[in-house]
Amino acid sequence: MEILEAFDMTGSLRGAAALVGCDHKTIAHWVRAREEAGGGLPVSTRERPRVGPFVGKIEEWVERSRGRIRADKAHERLIAMGYTGSERTTRRAVARAKRAWRAGHGRVTRPWITEPGLWMQWDYGDGPKVDGRETVLFCAWLAWSRFRVVLPLWDRTQASVVMGLDRALRAFGGAPTYALTDNERTVSVDHVCGIAVRNPQIVAVGRHYGLTIATCVPADPQSKGGSEATVRIAKADLVPTDHNLRGAYGSFAELERACEGFCDRVNTREHRVTRRAPAVMLAEEQGRLHPLPAFAHTLCFGQTRKVTKQATVSIGGSVYSVPSALVDERVWARVDGSQLIVVHADGLEGAREVARHELTTPGLPSILDEHYPPRPPGALERKPRAQGSEEAAFLALGAGAEAWLTRAAAAGATRVRRKLSEAVDLSKLHGQGEVNEALASAAHAERFAEGDLAAILAHHQQNGQVIPFPARVSEEQTLQRSTQAWEGLGR
Repeated sequence: MEILEAFDMTGSLRGAAALVGCDHKTIAHWVRAREEAGGGLPVSTRERPRVGPFVGKIEEWVERSRGRIRADKAHERLIAMGYTGSERTTRRAVARAKRAWRAGHGRVTRPWITEPGLWMQWDYGDGPKVDGRETVLFCAWLAWSRFRVVLPLWDRTQASVVMGLDRALRAFGGAPTYALTDNERTVSVDHVCGIAVRNPQIVAVGRHYGLTIATCVPADPQSKGGSEATVRIAKADLVPTDHNLRGAYGSFAELERACEGFCDRVNTREHRVTRRAPAVMLAEEQGRLHPLPAFAHTLCFGQTRKVTKQATVSIGGSVYSVPSALVDERVWARVDGSQLIVVHADGLEGAREVARHELTTPGLPSILDEHYPPRPPGALERKPRAQGSEEAAFLALGAGAEAWLTRAAAAGATRVRRKLSEAVDLSKLHGQGEVNEALASAAHAERFAEGDLAAILAHHQQNGQVIPFPARVSEEQTLQRSTQAWEGLGR
């Protein structure tokens, strides 16, 4: 209409094109179409391709797939059957068929009116990579207050799940009556006649917290939409993508801080349904929650191990040390990032961490000296100990006497006991300090022969100060000329 109006005003194709902002050939096309139509706005006569006889086949595919067939796959089959229309037309036909199928077979759900303190849900989402390792986002949702908790985990093992559940319940300030989740192996071990068989360990965890674990029907995400929505918005905010412009995480602690910031934001802003902040509603709901035990369930501490006689435990084929006081005791070990944490729980002090190791590989045990009492001296660490009065009198001279005895015994000196008595006698004449210094010089110079101690003592007294006594020079270092010049005599 604007094109024809502009042409009527200007009477020129190019003038109308300048007013409307299009090409003059477009102006000519519509002017010619109006003339051919005999006045008025021309009606487009372009024929849209129709599915025609293939509608029944599309409806059949939608029925067989229960509304799950993809339009592109349907288009590929139609092309093989001689269909000449475009993929866009096929998408429209498939969408109409799906809408018609859902009208007769679709699921109509009644709005869920929640009750305070009754239900919670939890689910998992794929978290970001930290140091090249995959993480998991544990997402919990309290139904009435819409309070959300997102926690990063390294994996979905039983210990990690229980630890995440414990932290979520403590963030709630109590435990609701029921907890709904998926049918993972950590929760359901089998299905018999459509009934989920619970994992005995998760049942024990539920009893510990006063919580009944329930699972939804398999492949039915609509039954736990709260946790599904929590996973969706948590991944959109916490997992680095081109849309949120979030960078990679440098450490697991950084990811934990990001999850805490996310929970603070979503729990303090007004919810779309309740028109109140979830944190405000949680304060009201906490009065309906069950009180939590003082300590977490021991399953969250990891795998159970018995401490060996060598005060070690084996995890994944690798050996780690624990305090020697825990020999034959039962401990729990779990992997947290790049570390192994060992926990011991008793009835007096509760659960406490007793060891922490960097992860190692089989064949390279991680042994910490502080886990063991002082070890007895080895062959190279033996200290002199007096076995009689004469030996005690010699060792009483000082550190020089101990050094002389250790080195003389290692050098294979002869008549050692007689030389010990000689040193004690010399100390009575010259004093213990001077004899001790002479023994230290003799040990340093490795002078253990007869009369060496007296000579060193006389040398010290002659010079009036303690100076290093020259060691006995070997024949290989003598200054005497050799007899090599005489080798050719008589030849």
